[in-house]
Amino acid sequence: MYETLLTDTDTRGVATVTLNRPDKRNAMSGEMIAELTDCAAALASDDTVRAVVLRGAGALFCAGGDLNWMRAQIDADGETRGREAGKLAAMLGAWNTLPKAVIGRIEGAAFGGGVGLACVCDVALAAPDTKFGLTETKLGLIPATIGPYVVARMGEGNARRVFMSSRVFGADEAQALGIIARVSDDLDAAVEAEITPYLACAPGAVAEAKALALHLGGAPGQAEVEHSIKALVTRWDSAESAEGIAAFFDKRKAAWVR
Repeated sequence: MYETLLTDTDTRGVATVTLNRPDKRNAMSGEMIAELTDCAAALASDDTVRAVVLRGAGALFCAGGDLNWMRAQIDADGETRGREAGKLAAMLGAWNTLPKAVIGRIEGAAFGGGVGLACVCDVALAAPDTKFGLTETKLGLIPATIGPYVVARMGEGNARRVFMSSRVFGADEAQALGIIARVSDDLDAAVEAEITPYLACAPGAVAEAKALALHLGGAPGQAEVEHSIKALVTRWDSAESAEGIAAFFDKRKAAWVR
């Protein structure tokens, strides 16, 4: 059904969605963003689905946005940039408000947009050796469209510890920051422990309770999302982003590296 995702639903109604670009470190291309949006809509409307597990194929969860896709936006006109940034924001919003429990199974690494995906899960669990990082600024970019969800999950104070520095950190710090709920040597068992209680809950009540939690917690609204889209479009238009992406593909240090 999808080119960049694997989907499977077991007899209990537990759907597993796997980011399936292991050769590209499960980086989010334009195609994956579109498929994740479509997948969220399909899961939301499927009354047989009781809970969703989001994971990555291969050695890591998600390396963030595909840099070829990013480079295409830098070279595009303003209208195209705005449209593509809007698609990314819409995908994150669809997963954040999905009316099912979403459990993130994070291993290997979650960078950039991968951290954003972890933060739109209701519960994210990680293996002890998993690495995390909001690594956009070293490429001349910013964690823009993921920003509303990252800050909502971590809080401003915690976010400012890692939001701007591109510093890579471990699973224990990710737990302390609030990105993940638990570090486990046995992710399969940990995920199962999160799923099991939902199978005894009324699905409609779960959906409404989640919606209420988002409302009471001050989930990112349209104004915050629109601001993040404009911030990303503006950053794509900067000389720094062009230099950062070019340096990555040229396998050299960017001009600002000291």
